[in-house]
Amino acid sequence: MARTLRRRDWILLACVCAGQVRAQPAPASVPAEITAALPGALWRGAATMRYWGLHIYDIRLWSPAPIQGDGSGQALALDLVYARSLVGEQIARRSIEEMRRVGSVDDGQAARWLAAMTRLFPDVRAQDRLTGIQLPGQGARFLFNGQPRGEVAEPEFARLFFGIWLSPRTSEPRLREQLLGQAP
Repeated sequence: MARTLRRRDWILLACVCAGQVRAQPAPASVPAEITAALPGALWRGAATMRYWGLHIYDIRLWSPAPIQGDGSGQALALDLVYARSLVGEQIARRSIEEMRRVGSVDDGQAARWLAAMTRLFPDVRAQDRLTGIQLPGQGARFLFNGQPRGEVAEPEFARLFFGIWLSPRTSEPRLREQLLGQAP
Protein backbone atom coordinates (compact mmCIF):
# COMPACT_ATOMS: atom_id res chain seq x y z
CA MET A 1 0.00 0.00 0.00
CA ALA A 2 2.77 2.48 0.92
CA ARG A 3 4.51 1.79 -2.39
CA THR A 4 1.28 2.56 -4.31
CA LEU A 5 0.85 5.85 -2.47
CA ARG A 6 4.41 6.89 -3.23
CA ARG A 7 3.91 6.08 -6.90
CA ARG A 8 0.65 8.06 -6.94
CA ASP A 9 2.37 11.00 -5.28
CA TRP A 10 5.11 10.86 -7.90
CA ILE A 11 2.57 10.76 -10.74
CA LEU A 12 0.67 13.68 -9.23
CA LEU A 13 3.88 15.68 -8.88
CA ALA A 14 4.82 14.92 -12.49
CA CYS A 15 1.39 16.07 -13.70
CA VAL A 16 1.60 19.28 -11.70
CA CYS A 17 5.09 20.02 -13.04
CA ALA A 18 4.35 19.25 -16.70
CA GLY A 19 4.76 22.39 -18.74
CA GLN A 20 5.62 24.45 -15.66
CA VAL A 21 7.15 27.84 -16.41
CA ARG A 22 8.75 30.38 -14.11
CA ALA A 23 9.38 34.08 -14.64
CA GLN A 24 12.98 35.23 -14.86
CA PRO A 25 14.51 38.55 -13.77
CA ALA A 26 15.66 41.07 -16.35
CA PRO A 27 19.26 40.54 -17.48
CA ALA A 28 21.86 43.23 -16.83
CA SER A 29 22.43 44.00 -20.53
CA VAL A 30 21.38 43.14 -24.06
CA PRO A 31 23.71 40.55 -25.65
CA ALA A 32 25.96 42.25 -28.21
CA GLU A 33 24.81 40.04 -31.09
CA ILE A 34 21.17 41.00 -30.44
CA THR A 35 22.06 44.71 -30.28
CA ALA A 36 23.92 44.35 -33.60
CA ALA A 37 20.93 42.69 -35.29
CA LEU A 38 18.20 44.72 -33.57
CA PRO A 39 19.40 48.22 -32.62
CA GLY A 40 17.36 49.56 -29.72
CA ALA A 41 16.17 46.13 -28.61
CA LEU A 42 14.99 45.90 -25.02
CA TRP A 43 14.24 42.95 -22.78
CA ARG A 44 10.48 42.25 -22.85
CA GLY A 45 10.16 39.15 -20.69
CA ALA A 46 11.57 35.75 -19.82
CA ALA A 47 10.60 32.38 -18.42
CA THR A 48 11.93 28.97 -17.51
CA MET A 49 10.50 26.02 -19.43
CA ARG A 50 10.07 22.80 -17.52
CA TYR A 51 8.62 19.60 -18.89
CA TRP A 52 7.62 16.83 -16.49
CA GLY A 53 9.53 18.75 -13.83
CA LEU A 54 12.78 18.79 -15.80
CA HIS A 55 14.38 22.18 -16.50
CA ILE A 56 14.66 22.34 -20.30
CA TYR A 57 15.65 25.95 -21.01
CA ASP A 58 15.38 29.58 -20.01
CA ILE A 59 14.01 31.87 -22.70
CA ARG A 60 14.23 35.65 -23.10
CA LEU A 61 12.44 37.96 -25.52
CA TRP A 62 14.10 41.09 -26.93
CA SER A 63 12.61 43.65 -29.33
CA PRO A 64 12.95 47.31 -30.28
CA ALA A 65 9.18 47.86 -29.83
CA PRO A 66 6.59 46.21 -27.57
CA ILE A 67 5.21 43.02 -29.11
CA GLN A 68 1.75 43.30 -30.63
CA GLY A 69 -0.42 40.18 -30.99
CA ASP A 70 1.75 37.22 -31.97
CA GLY A 71 4.73 39.38 -32.92
CA SER A 72 4.59 38.33 -36.57
CA GLY A 73 6.10 40.97 -38.80
CA GLN A 74 8.01 42.58 -35.93
CA ALA A 75 11.74 42.63 -35.33
CA LEU A 76 12.46 40.46 -32.30
CA ALA A 77 14.83 37.91 -30.85
CA LEU A 78 14.20 34.86 -28.71
CA ASP A 79 17.25 33.70 -26.78
CA LEU A 80 17.13 30.15 -25.34
CA VAL A 81 19.71 29.05 -22.78
CA TYR A 82 19.54 25.29 -22.47
CA ALA A 83 19.70 23.57 -19.08
CA ARG A 84 20.49 20.10 -20.44
CA SER A 85 21.89 18.28 -23.41
CA LEU A 86 19.54 17.84 -26.36
CA VAL A 87 20.05 16.58 -29.90
CA GLY A 88 19.68 19.28 -32.56
CA GLU A 89 17.62 17.04 -34.84
CA GLN A 90 15.15 16.41 -32.00
CA ILE A 91 14.87 20.16 -31.39
CA ALA A 92 14.12 20.60 -35.10
CA ARG A 93 11.50 17.82 -35.14
CA ARG A 94 9.76 19.18 -32.06
CA SER A 95 9.80 22.65 -33.64
CA ILE A 96 7.92 21.33 -36.70
CA GLU A 97 5.30 19.72 -34.43
CA GLU A 98 4.82 22.99 -32.54
CA MET A 99 4.74 25.04 -35.76
CA ARG A 100 1.91 22.81 -37.02
CA ARG A 101 0.03 23.58 -33.81
CA VAL A 102 0.30 27.30 -34.56
CA GLY A 103 -0.72 27.18 -38.24
CA SER A 104 -0.92 25.21 -41.43
CA VAL A 105 2.30 23.57 -42.61
CA ASP A 106 2.11 21.37 -45.69
CA ASP A 107 4.34 18.34 -46.11
CA GLY A 108 6.67 20.10 -48.57
CA GLN A 109 7.21 23.02 -46.18
CA ALA A 110 7.69 20.65 -43.26
CA ALA A 111 10.37 18.67 -45.11
CA ARG A 112 12.18 21.81 -46.30
CA TRP A 113 12.03 23.50 -42.90
CA LEU A 114 13.03 20.35 -41.02
CA ALA A 115 16.11 20.02 -43.25
CA ALA A 116 17.00 23.68 -42.66
CA MET A 117 16.54 23.48 -38.89
CA THR A 118 18.46 20.21 -38.68
CA ARG A 119 21.36 21.98 -40.41
CA LEU A 120 21.04 25.12 -38.24
CA PHE A 121 20.36 23.60 -34.80
CA PRO A 122 23.40 21.85 -33.32
CA ASP A 123 23.32 19.42 -30.45
CA VAL A 124 23.22 21.50 -27.26
CA ARG A 125 24.60 21.10 -23.75
CA ALA A 126 23.79 22.91 -20.51
CA GLN A 127 24.44 26.66 -20.84
CA ASP A 128 24.49 26.65 -24.66
CA ARG A 129 22.52 29.52 -26.22
CA LEU A 130 20.43 29.24 -29.36
CA THR A 131 19.14 32.62 -30.55
CA GLY A 132 16.50 33.18 -33.21
CA ILE A 133 16.07 36.63 -34.74
CA GLN A 134 12.92 37.45 -36.68
CA LEU A 135 13.63 39.72 -39.64
CA PRO A 136 10.33 41.27 -40.78
CA GLY A 137 9.46 40.36 -44.35
CA GLN A 138 12.64 38.28 -44.71
CA GLY A 139 12.61 35.26 -42.40
CA ALA A 140 14.71 34.17 -39.45
CA ARG A 141 18.40 34.20 -38.58
CA PHE A 142 19.93 31.85 -36.03
CA LEU A 143 22.98 32.10 -33.79
CA PHE A 144 24.60 29.51 -31.56
CA ASN A 145 26.49 30.82 -28.53
CA GLY A 146 26.56 34.23 -30.21
CA GLN A 147 27.98 32.96 -33.52
CA PRO A 148 25.98 32.99 -36.81
CA ARG A 149 24.59 29.63 -37.94
CA GLY A 150 22.48 30.71 -40.92
CA GLU A 151 18.97 31.69 -41.81
CA VAL A 152 15.70 30.57 -43.30
CA ALA A 153 14.64 33.24 -45.79
CA GLU A 154 10.88 32.63 -45.62
CA PRO A 155 8.57 35.02 -43.73
CA GLU A 156 6.00 32.23 -43.21
CA PHE A 157 8.65 30.07 -41.56
CA ALA A 158 9.49 32.95 -39.20
CA ARG A 159 5.82 33.57 -38.36
CA LEU A 160 5.22 29.95 -37.42
CA PHE A 161 8.58 29.36 -35.76
CA PHE A 162 8.36 32.36 -33.41
CA GLY A 163 4.66 31.56 -33.00
CA ILE A 164 5.76 28.44 -31.09
CA TRP A 165 6.24 30.83 -28.15
CA LEU A 166 4.33 33.99 -29.12
CA SER A 167 1.14 32.82 -30.84
CA PRO A 168 -2.08 32.67 -28.84
CA ARG A 169 -2.18 29.05 -30.11
CA THR A 170 1.07 28.15 -28.31
CA SER A 171 1.14 24.95 -26.27
CA GLU A 172 2.56 27.04 -23.37
CA PRO A 173 0.24 30.03 -22.77
CA ARG A 174 1.82 30.95 -19.39
CA LEU A 175 5.25 31.03 -20.97
CA ARG A 176 3.86 33.36 -23.65
CA GLU A 177 2.37 35.64 -20.99
CA GLN A 178 5.70 35.84 -19.18
CA LEU A 179 7.63 36.56 -22.38
CA LEU A 180 5.21 39.36 -23.19
CA GLY A 181 5.49 40.73 -19.65
CA GLN A 182 1.84 39.97 -18.90
CA ALA A 183 2.29 37.54 -16.00
CA PRO A 184 4.43 37.44 -12.85
